[in-house]
Order: sequence, then structure tokens, then C-alpha cells
Amino acid sequence: MAEQRAHFLTVAEVADMLRVSSMTVYRLIKAGELNALRVGKSYRLAEDEVDRYLAAGFTQAG
Repeated sequence: MAEQRAHFLTVAEVADMLRVSSMTVYRLIKAGELNALRVGKSYRLAEDEVDRYLAAGFTQAG
């Protein structure tokens, strides 16, 4: 059984995926709506975390 490693995205990559500004992603991180890891002065977000956020948004809107 192969071990699966998490794939991490930058704030800019997440902003592009969500079609929002980088500032909006920073606000979501600060509000606790997106979990992120701090690496030096920047953040990294697990791709699974972004998928979870999107799935939660779809269920709330529906």
C-alpha cells in the first residue's frame, strides 16, 4: 500500500482556483475558514483542505 503525500498549494494558486484575490484567501485563513501552514513568511494550504472548503460551500448554498 503506497503512502499518499499531501499536495500543498500557495495562496496565489488557491486564489486562482477559487477565482478570488490573494487578499480574500488571506482573509479566509485569518477567519479560520481555511486551514493553512505557515512556512517562513508565506502560507501553504493542503489541496484536500481547499477541496473540503469548496464542498462545504456547495452544501451551504444548496
